Amino acid sequence: MANSPQAKKRARQNEARFQINKARRSRIRTFLRRVEEAIASGDQTAAATALRAAQPELMRGVTKGVLHQNTASRKMSRLSARVKAMTS
Repeated sequence: MANSPQAKKRARQNEARFQINKARRSRIRTFLRRVEEAIASGDQTAAATALRAAQPELMRGVTKGVLHQNTASRKMSRLSARVKAMTS
């Protein structure tokens, strides 16, 4: 248990950041799930639209420190390749 005032404050701040990051992670996963569902349904226009909506959300997660840059780039690359492959 935190004893010093500084440690107590850090504990409060950590909990607040945890809640914010948890909500942000959940929001990112929702956007990614929408892309996955559009790909599964076979609708390329819906998938492309969902992908365009997901990209800024992913990159925002990077700037806020929720995701690593390479992780977000990898996810975008793989999803865009799957959406692009739907045309053939």
